[in-house]
Amino acid sequence: MASIPSTQKGVIIEKTGGPEVLQHKTDLPVAALVEGQILVKNDYIGVNFIDTYFRTGLYPAPQFPYILGREAEGTVVKTGGGELYGLKEGDGVVWMAEGAYTEYTAVPAAKAVKIPDGLPPKVAAAALLQGLTALTLVREAHPVQKGDWVLVHAAAGGTGLWLVQLLRSIGANTIGTASTQEKVALALKAGATHVINYSHEDVKAKVAELTGGKGVIAVFDGVGKSTFDLSLEVLARKGSMVSFGNASGAVPPVNLARLTAKNARLLRPTVVNYITTHEELEQYSKELFDFILKDGLDARIHEVYPLSEVARAHADLEGRKTTGKLLLDPSK
Repeated sequence: MASIPSTQKGVIIEKTGGPEVLQHKTDLPVAALVEGQILVKNDYIGVNFIDTYFRTGLYPAPQFPYILGREAEGTVVKTGGGELYGLKEGDGVVWMAEGAYTEYTAVPAAKAVKIPDGLPPKVAAAALLQGLTALTLVREAHPVQKGDWVLVHAAAGGTGLWLVQLLRSIGANTIGTASTQEKVALALKAGATHVINYSHEDVKAKVAELTGGKGVIAVFDGVGKSTFDLSLEVLARKGSMVSFGNASGAVPPVNLARLTAKNARLLRPTVVNYITTHEELEQYSKELFDFILKDGLDARIHEVYPLSEVARAHADLEGRKTTGKLLLDPSK
């Protein structure tokens, strides 16, 4: 195993704001391990909307300077003491915790799993957070059954493509929304039954037409503020409105009486509260990787950006210029 440097490249924020507050550094200290941690040399880092929420201040950072990033794949180069869940130096792992925008991250071993044989490079980092988000949404937020009609907003986005593919495997009737014909085609290819181009089609009318006026039994809405009211309107009686993201901004306070007309359920889940134990992480990760290896689910990668160009990655993500997953290469 190569020697571990004392400093490293990474990205910090010292205040909230636009992509310009992201600072690429070459002299950040490599963290010392405490019991129960592993040191991972990151090969590929996932970019997620939650990173932008912390950058803008929508979610409060615990302190400044703060290192963004919630997932990466790489190699264990050092281990601390305590419970390491069988992980050892040299293992290829993918992890979901904090502080990913660096070359090396001290990761709780409970938040890492081995990358299975046969999974190509980049795929684990591209799959973990968004794939597990989608999987827990269709398993726990609203357990989708074969034949159910469901709506997925931003169906060609990172989590949207995972939802569409998983719903296809379940046998659901999936209606997606997208903003361009390119994204419509991508969502259809991923397995959506129908995709509505909301830039010129009436989503509410089209959902009513497709479902015989009944609406959908579940809406998976990662867009937030701009789609929330529409999502409630297209929901069927006893349906689930699953609001899991804020891509367009946070949803304003909601009068719960609005749910009464349809006996609707409103949820605001997050993947980290479905996967809090190592056992849950292993269980869901295994299921996700099986879907990829056996069912051919595609971890579509939009682009691998140099870590030094992280501001461009954030701008592309927030500008809806992307389809699929954005990754960072910390060596560049």
